[in-house]
Amino acid sequence: MNQEQFDLVKNGKGFIAALDQSGGSTPKALKLYGVSEDQYSNEEEMYDLIHEMRTRVMTAPSFNSDAILGAILFEQTMDREVEGQYTSDYLWEKKGVVPFLKVDKGLADEENGVQLMKPIPNLDELLQRANERHIFGTKMRSVINEPNPDGIRQVVDQQFEVAKQILAAGLVPIIEPEVNIHSENKEKCEELLKQELLNYLDQLSEDQNVMLKLSIPTVNNYYRELIEHPRVVRVVALSGGYPRKEANEKLAANHGLIASFSRGLSEGVSASQSDEEFNAAIEDSIQTIYEASIT
Repeated sequence: MNQEQFDLVKNGKGFIAALDQSGGSTPKALKLYGVSEDQYSNEEEMYDLIHEMRTRVMTAPSFNSDAILGAILFEQTMDREVEGQYTSDYLWEKKGVVPFLKVDKGLADEENGVQLMKPIPNLDELLQRANERHIFGTKMRSVINEPNPDGIRQVVDQQFEVAKQILAAGLVPIIEPEVNIHSENKEKCEELLKQELLNYLDQLSEDQNVMLKLSIPTVNNYYRELIEHPRVVRVVALSGGYPRKEANEKLAANHGLIASFSRGLSEGVSASQSDEEFNAAIEDSIQTIYEASIT
């Protein structure tokens, strides 16, 4: 593990940029960027276009360690280059931004009110490649829709089982059990989730440190115990579908919680913008998310 990166993620001021749209979410991300499905004819062209978009974001002048602590990458992004360097090396060496990697393969069908992660085949091989690409940590997402105790326990069990495999590879896992912001019982889901997370965190050894990526809680500062837990490097928040302004307002009301926004980060940018317009839009996005993250 890179100690300089660890200290930056744990103690730095800023947020984590989520640039990890996968195959299922890429068409939607491109559409929001102003690129419709009739502008590419196959998956390869689609991934070329999303990499062009991500490159445009990462090379923007304001995308740097002044406001951004880390960036979560899709596997293909890790294996591609930005300005002649592998993406993770570009981020760290040119921008001072710590690289993370999304490792999950999407969600299983809902059962017991939750969606577990699909199996992750060849995870050890992927983690080895991540180390070779100088990746600092990983991220994997599950979804909680209903306050089903058994389902939520299954989510946390699975997350920590994979997290321990990631820790053994020398990487820091971001555990992401997202609570659906549209759940009619969101607050109850959060109560059950927090207790399950604390149960597992209390069992970790001193050399096992994790991050958490959670939906912004219904009750302000509800995750303070998680933020202050000695085994938690950082707790970051997903925007979950809230517009950026609303997500920022909710985030700012939770001391110590920082952003890890995807759609919120790219809101307001489009393929048709000039570089000057694009960079100005990204700068505005980064600044507002940063300000909400350091309150």
